[in-house]
Amino acid sequence: MTAILKNVGSDIKAILAEKELDGDGAYWRKRMERVAADDVRKALAQPPGSYNPERLVTLVSPAAADCLEDMAQSARQLTIQRFGKTIRLYAPLYLSNYCTNSCLYCGFNRTSKFQRRRLSIAQAVSEANIIAAEGFSDILLVSSEDRDHISIEYLAELAQELRKNFSFIAMEVYSMNRDEYSQLFNAGVEGVTLYQETYNRQVYDYYHPAGTKADYDTRLDAPDEIAAASMREIGLGALLGLADWRTETLALAEHAHYLMKHYWQSHVSFSFPRLRPAHEVERSQFRHLLGDTELAQMILALRLCFADAGLVLSTREPAKLRDHFINLGITRISAGSKTSPGGYSGHDDSGRQFEVDDNRTAGEVAEMIKQQGMEPVFKDWDRHFIS
Repeated sequence: MTAILKNVGSDIKAILAEKELDGDGAYWRKRMERVAADDVRKALAQPPGSYNPERLVTLVSPAAADCLEDMAQSARQLTIQRFGKTIRLYAPLYLSNYCTNSCLYCGFNRTSKFQRRRLSIAQAVSEANIIAAEGFSDILLVSSEDRDHISIEYLAELAQELRKNFSFIAMEVYSMNRDEYSQLFNAGVEGVTLYQETYNRQVYDYYHPAGTKADYDTRLDAPDEIAAASMREIGLGALLGLADWRTETLALAEHAHYLMKHYWQSHVSFSFPRLRPAHEVERSQFRHLLGDTELAQMILALRLCFADAGLVLSTREPAKLRDHFINLGITRISAGSKTSPGGYSGHDDSGRQFEVDDNRTAGEVAEMIKQQGMEPVFKDWDRHFIS
């Protein structure tokens, strides 16, 4: 198992290349196929919570699928120990569906024909006020790659406006450089989510044929830029369905471990976005769609190797599944989400990034959390306590 244990350089590109985690993953699939039931039992007998590459390989292997109940019990106990019985709630605010990229899985693809919309700062604030009225104090700003309108200056001005009503502002937009992230941090943005989409270079090139997002290395380097800008939270994820989920999990873990080692001031979280129906996107083209049981195994394996990482589940997933998964280690979920600009004020005529599956209101999701003996948290902290 020298590939995973060999000491390599600090650059994430070098780490993934040396460990063969930016390719087709053939080595790792063969390695996981050799895992036996006894190996899984030994992995589960180890104290959970710290990153152990050998253990993660074992926990995402096919053999571990028969031990999900034991994994779930350990993950739940570990999560309660580190996070208590709390679930953070947030809402996404979509700012634009104009895009310069041609991602083959996305409803915002620049070649797609649909009604597009950009929100002015005043319109975005109005949408945010609707979100705040639902009780949210945690908001995620989302946009396609539309730098002509959703500029750094736009985002900074919007963040300064939103600080009046929101205790935590995060964003999920295009990749930036360190100075740009610093400017937004100073304006009030404190978390950034940026999915690599897939760590497989060949697959990445196929699904990103045009636009600035077609640059794999720039995308991969962005979390370093985010951390260097002092962002409090860094969200990682792979778009599940583009490539083999097991090798994507190993690559995600290496990326997270690298960031935690080099930027200990930032909190790292994992998201688990599965491909959803989208405008002019044919699902039959995706050969690596994963089922609910496989998604559960991925979540549990990462929790058992990363005790303090946030685990995020969005309204992409159906209500019943989310109700069940909050007991598997999930710490943060969205609610009442609208995935088109202007959606909260009833403007549903513009294109959505993807179809939402859990359409419950924030209040209904909060009640579900309470019924399961957990505490919904709309406000996780207050900036007045941060110097």
